[in-house]
Amino acid sequence: MFDYQIFTDATSDISREMTFGLPQPEIIPMPVEIKGKAYSYGPNGNLSIRDFYRMQREGFFATTSQINPIVYQQHFEPCLREGRDILYLCLSSGLTKSIESAEHCVNELREKYPDRQILCIDTLCASAGEGFLVCEALRKQAEGFSLLDLANWVTEHRMQVCHWFTVDIFDHLLHGGRVSSTAASIGSLFRIKPLLHVNEIGKLVVSEKLRGRDRAIQAQLARMEAGWMPEISNLVAIGHGDCPEGLKQLEEGILNQFPEANLIHTEIGPVIGAHTGPGMLVVIYWGNNR
Repeated sequence: MFDYQIFTDATSDISREMTFGLPQPEIIPMPVEIKGKAYSYGPNGNLSIRDFYRMQREGFFATTSQINPIVYQQHFEPCLREGRDILYLCLSSGLTKSIESAEHCVNELREKYPDRQILCIDTLCASAGEGFLVCEALRKQAEGFSLLDLANWVTEHRMQVCHWFTVDIFDHLLHGGRVSSTAASIGSLFRIKPLLHVNEIGKLVVSEKLRGRDRAIQAQLARMEAGWMPEISNLVAIGHGDCPEGLKQLEEGILNQFPEANLIHTEIGPVIGAHTGPGMLVVIYWGNNR
């Protein structure tokens, strides 16, 4: 057992494949509301990815909110009682205020457990990008990094995690205020597939608008070609929101263009999926074009 535990939240969309052979993180569930009903997404939660996208395809929108400080306490305190320290890697503050809730909880826990170290880091990453960074942190933990060394490493390298998303429909971006109603109407009419990324301050922004999935995937590959730094790692994560056929197309494109890429796969869960909708595809890599 390590002397510190890495925590993250369910938005990280970490698959079993991503953590195979690594220390396991503790994942904190996140709240999602659909059709006026409150759900919990994550370990021991009551919302599956399959049910979430089924409801989205039936025309229902989802809303998300930050994690309650009480939930953080329920997860952090047992670890502290065991005499272990904590490193919490949080979803980007550009998308949620959860880190403020975490800090509120941590300030109280520091008084109760003065001999323990509790560090919260804003990853400035989202979804599989957050999970990508968390998994590399787990790898460093296994290599023997101390808590402080790992916290410094994450802070220094988080800007090298490049996220490039494409979505199939504008409805959920519109509902979440990411695009205007005019842009959504034009986009739907002309089968526009927006290309988005997580920028330097951790916000999800539209970068380009392309016609059709083929062009959208080609744009993702072009971004990877322009910025990928395999000298850091040739590990590349790809994920989808209820779009396995699109994931296969993206995978084939990457392996054809970048045969040295070591691909890992995941599914995009409800927290980011609430904003991107079904049909979302993402590629994550270490690079210089965040």
